[in-house]
Amino acid sequence: MYFEKAGKQNTEKTLEVVRDAIKKYDIKHVVIASCKGYTAKLFKDANLGVNLVCVTHVTGFEKPGQQEMSENVRKELTDAGVKVLTTTHALSGAERGISRKFGGAYPVEIIAQTLRMLGQGTKVCVETAVMALDAGLIPYGEDIIAVGGTSEGADTAIIIRPAHASAIFDTWISQILCKPASKEKGV
Repeated sequence: MYFEKAGKQNTEKTLEVVRDAIKKYDIKHVVIASCKGYTAKLFKDANLGVNLVCVTHVTGFEKPGQQEMSENVRKELTDAGVKVLTTTHALSGAERGISRKFGGAYPVEIIAQTLRMLGQGTKVCVETAVMALDAGLIPYGEDIIAVGGTSEGADTAIIIRPAHASAIFDTWISQILCKPASKEKGV
């Protein structure tokens, strides 16, 4: 499925695509990116019957020391059985600090930029799947669905078998379930 434009307006259709793929491919784990909780709550409320892992932005992403997802939303999600992960981003982290301080591009940032050639959501899907695996929230060696987006909401879903960050090039994307066909953002 290709969306005409990137953005939050595709979130509910992305959820439908994911729901269908869970059944068709017998997927047991779904990793979703959610900054403030909109996407996570939508997927939680869908009762997909899978291990649902929400990966947030790192604390300090927008402002030093601040987390975008409120404690109330985090509690609502965890009380419903959603695993919520907040940690250093696998495809930026310390390398972004080095490039900001000294300039230039570093290998992990090149991986991230390369994945963005398929869309911001594809980069997010790979990154969050690797982060969830490294945190032990999904099993090693299994296909999962990862869901990401462009700015807000979800517009990309992939079936992926992530590898640990220390072996990131062993990650395999077997299917792109949906993504924007354009970088242009919708309403």
